[in-house]
Amino acid sequence: MRKVININHGWKVILPNQNKEISISLPHTFNNVDGQDGGNDYLRGKCNYYYRFKNTFSQNEDVYLEVKGANSVASVYLNNNFLIVHKGGYSSFIVKLSQYLQDDNLLKIMVDNSNFSDVYPSRADFTFYGGLYRDVNLIIVNKEHFEFDDYGGNGLRVNIKKENGEWFISPIVKTNSQNKAEIVLKDDKDKEVCKLVNNKFVKINNPHLWNGISDPYLYKVVASLGDDDLLDQIETFCGFREFSFSPKSGFILNGKKYPLRGVARHQDYLNKGNALTKVDHEKDISLILEMGANCLRLAHYQQDDYFYYLCDKNGLLVYSEIPLISQYLPNGDDNAISQLKELIHQTYNHPSIFVYGIANEITMFKNNKQEKLQLLKVLNNICHREDNTRLTSLACFAMCSPFNKTSKITDIVGWNLYLGWYVPFLFLNDIWLSLFHFLFPKRILAFSEYGAEGMITLHSAHPKRMDNSEEYQCKYHEYMLRCFQRHPYLYLSFVWIMFDFGSDGREQGGDNGKNHKGLVTFDRKTKKDAFYLYKAFWSSEDFIHICSKRYKNRHEKKTEIKIYSHTDKIISVFQNNILIKQFKNKKIFKFRCLLKDRENIFVVTDGQHSDTIIINKVDSIDNSYILKDGNNYSWEKDLK
Repeated sequence: MRKVININHGWKVILPNQNKEISISLPHTFNNVDGQDGGNDYLRGKCNYYYRFKNTFSQNEDVYLEVKGANSVASVYLNNNFLIVHKGGYSSFIVKLSQYLQDDNLLKIMVDNSNFSDVYPSRADFTFYGGLYRDVNLIIVNKEHFEFDDYGGNGLRVNIKKENGEWFISPIVKTNSQNKAEIVLKDDKDKEVCKLVNNKFVKINNPHLWNGISDPYLYKVVASLGDDDLLDQIETFCGFREFSFSPKSGFILNGKKYPLRGVARHQDYLNKGNALTKVDHEKDISLILEMGANCLRLAHYQQDDYFYYLCDKNGLLVYSEIPLISQYLPNGDDNAISQLKELIHQTYNHPSIFVYGIANEITMFKNNKQEKLQLLKVLNNICHREDNTRLTSLACFAMCSPFNKTSKITDIVGWNLYLGWYVPFLFLNDIWLSLFHFLFPKRILAFSEYGAEGMITLHSAHPKRMDNSEEYQCKYHEYMLRCFQRHPYLYLSFVWIMFDFGSDGREQGGDNGKNHKGLVTFDRKTKKDAFYLYKAFWSSEDFIHICSKRYKNRHEKKTEIKIYSHTDKIISVFQNNILIKQFKNKKIFKFRCLLKDRENIFVVTDGQHSDTIIINKVDSIDNSYILKDGNNYSWEKDLK
């Protein structure tokens, strides 16, 4: 019977450019701090991980190693025997150990996050953390067992389709045994629904559909091998759902309009890098759901399988992509193809995934135009061949023309536009959207990225573009939300980004090495004001939030009080216990008032929910709130 033994504990490691061996536990990354402090000088190179274990396995068992994430090139050795090199830092891989097992065994995994000419990504606006940053397992199976997928999957693939109003399911497994596989479909109570036939479609009458946030119902498919004795067993979750995009109706889920409210997510944390636990992933999901998002762009690479499961379980739709980003590599076509196949094969059964992203901002540099175009066509065809149930997309660089050939390849297309941030004038978003829709009225367009920096330490009474203040971030997103309402044919958009993240090349706002466009801080401890803006528009939860609480010392005689809320009750505003305003049914309510006292306490309440802000009237500007000159970032600098 199959056993999965987690071996996260008891490792030794020798860090790049060091000779000293230290003890660690996984998940682990070796540049989690210097990859977030600025200077673009974080540790890169070979890191050797060692794990010793006894051979306690029977002669009738095979032993495999499963590495869930090693960035970016991993070479595996057992007892000094080379086994495999895996190129790709965000997908998992599996390798057989049995042939080199001894009584006492030394497993070595050399992980190298250097810059390779044939491995993506090569250049991007995020830190390339190194190390064994996800789980590592030993998988013990009977000599007669289900075979693993060629691209790192567990070997069980579930195809679901709907034809003529009827649902069908077909499981596919391979085995090295003469024994026949028994495959069953189970409901969410683990009760058998029916038996399935390998590689044949079986009709399912009236299945409980996976219906997004409102009802993310999951079935389980269990494949068992052996008649009298159970030799092997694998399982996976799946969901019955159908979806499509229409130029007139937008996104359709199970026959009904389903407006998408999207955010993007990088997988790193402050001081942890990519070495996350299940609790970290669960925290991220909780914050995303609280804000009211129902759609995620997982940027810019394959993320932890557990996170995909959490998206399945909670009904979040997923745009999942490979790290073909920014800089095209003339020697990297095979690697892009390999990483795409791994993404598809390893995540195929997740009902949450509806789009595969094949590239991001790949026209940023002008090299190898024809080779680049050909690769994108190949990748798009692979997606449709390997999985004809999902859509394809790519995200275009802001300066990419709508007429660029790359934008015509995929089923839908996204643009990473920061009009009103890197480029002046918020109104250009309206012009751009109107022009694109006029030129291509049947094309499904996404705003795959839009956002503005917002630092919780920087504030302004008169927020301006590029000042990095929390107030301008709110001003920007208020405009964008209303802009999208003015252009209802924009059916897909992703806020850049849900959480601040590491980008060691950035020098920004006095907190170098980070991108601060997140709606939540890097450590996940502080929800910025813009978080509550989206919550007011997207969530059904009643709440009241007063903005700019961290802008406590104010020198202006009259100041703006701004409130984000979701409630059907009358909201009252008190200043030092005196009622000064009442309003109802406003997601955004703002007004100006005199700061009458040195300390001004504002309480906003609807009788059930309330929030408080304390504002100190000071004589001069608090300079700690102001961005220092030259301490900013622009994409033009990154192009040099």
